[in-house]
Formats: sequence, structure tokens, C-alpha cells
Amino acid sequence: MSESFSPAINASTRYCAVLGHPIKHSASPAMQNAGLAALGLNWRYLAFDVAPQDLREAIAGARRMGFVGLNLTVPHKLLAVEMVDVRDDSAKTWGAVNTIRFERSGDGSLRAHGYNTDAEAITRSLREDLGVVLPGAKVLLLGAGGAGRVAALKLAAEGVGELYLVNRTEAKVTAVAEEIRTRSPGVKVSTGYPKAGVDLVVNATSLGLQAADALPFAAERFDLAQARAVYDMVYRPAETALLHAAKAAGCRTANGLGMLSYQGARALEIWTGQDAPVEIMRRALQSHIYGL
Repeated sequence: MSESFSPAINASTRYCAVLGHPIKHSASPAMQNAGLAALGLNWRYLAFDVAPQDLREAIAGARRMGFVGLNLTVPHKLLAVEMVDVRDDSAKTWGAVNTIRFERSGDGSLRAHGYNTDAEAITRSLREDLGVVLPGAKVLLLGAGGAGRVAALKLAAEGVGELYLVNRTEAKVTAVAEEIRTRSPGVKVSTGYPKAGVDLVVNATSLGLQAADALPFAAERFDLAQARAVYDMVYRPAETALLHAAKAAGCRTANGLGMLSYQGARALEIWTGQDAPVEIMRRALQSHIYGL
């Protein structure tokens, strides 16, 4: 495979895109176009800012124009669950859609098939980028929004031993805890901070995106020295205040670049039916985001 092959756009070029609101920050085009070029496909990957109230029409428009598929980012992943024609087991299990493939049915019409590639990407990155063994692990998860909920459910499904959930809105974290007790009754789940050490801390909040952001946990309630490893889903900047503090406390650390690359690679595989060039896509992300 070649990283540089990129055929000229012509009447045969096919398209994929990411829809979000806002979308200018997205690194997905750099990653996906590098992957498409490496596979030698005459495809292009675009990005569109789509407001939530326009999402249904945008999905319908992409289908009618013959797009191969779509990625969905904030705030569309939950909304899209009711906007696809078919949900893959991954979308049913995690209750969110971040990837759509347009598939031709027996009558010739295109159907929107929804998938979720985020959940597997989270745990793959924890294993491969941070070396965490999840079964039996004690985990503190910060955030219970869209990404936090999927992470919590997936960690429980992986068989973590104890899961501590912390979120700014108490009702939201309580709801996620109850969902875990129903789905994974063997996992000990609590709301609030642990009183002893943990194997892993995961930040699923957006705190860390801005330099002035506070740490995503209450330092008076939890000491990072109690954690063996810290994972921050934020990948820009490369080292957030949380990761800086975690390193100073002697923790192993990793940011969310791996999660982004793994979910994107899986989406590319869904669209193409080919193995994704994961390392090429990851290098494209590093170059685009960090200038490496």
C-alpha cells in the first residue's frame, strides 16, 4: 500500500463524511483520507457542520447522493439511533450510532445501517496504548455523558471488578449505574470516589480541551497517586493538565488519540470491507494534530 496515492477527483469519485456541530476541530478527514489513499480508492472523506435539527435531512441527502457512509460526532450519536433503517448489534448494545453505511437492499433502495465503533475503540486503546488488563480491574470513570456512558457500559461488559462513576449531574450518573447493575450484575458499581487505590482513571469529560480548564476530578476527594494508570479521552492538547499531573504522580498515561484512530479504522473497514491501514491513519492524525 502507498500512503501517497490519491487519484484525482472525477465523476467516479465516491464520498464519505463526518457530520457534527461544531465540526471545524475534527481530525477525521486527515485520518480517513490517508487511509483511503493507502487503500488506493477513488474516494474522499469530507466534514460538514450539521445542526441537530437538520441531522435527519442531512443523512437522507447523503443517501440520495450515493455517499458510501457517514461518521457522526457530537451531538449526533444518540439522535441518529432513531434515524437509521437498521441497527447493527453494536449500535443496539451501546445505544448510540457513530457510523452509518448505506447498503442497497433487495428492492434497489439504499438503507442506512447504523454501527457503533466507539466502544471497542475505547477498550482497545486502553489495552494497547496503556497496557491495562481490564478483567477484575478497579476503575474510576469521570463523566457520564455520551462518551462516558458508552465507556462505563463497555468497561462493565469487559468484566472490570469495581467501577466508580463520578459526574457533575448526579441523576445522570445514577442512571448509568443502574443500567450497569442490570446489564452486568457481576460488576460492583458505585457513584462517587473510591476510598482506596484504583488500577485506572478514565476522563470522559471535555475538561482539558482548554488550557484554563480545571482538573476533571476533585483533588480534595481523590489523589492521583492512588492510581496506577490514567487515560484521558481528550487528545488535543497531547498532554492535558490531568495527564501532566498523573505523570508527576508516577502514573502510566495515554491520551485519546488511540481511541480516535481505532474507531476511525473500524469505520473504514465497515465501508470498504478491507483491513484498515491503522498505523498510516494514526501517523496522519499525529501529523495533523501535533505537527509530528
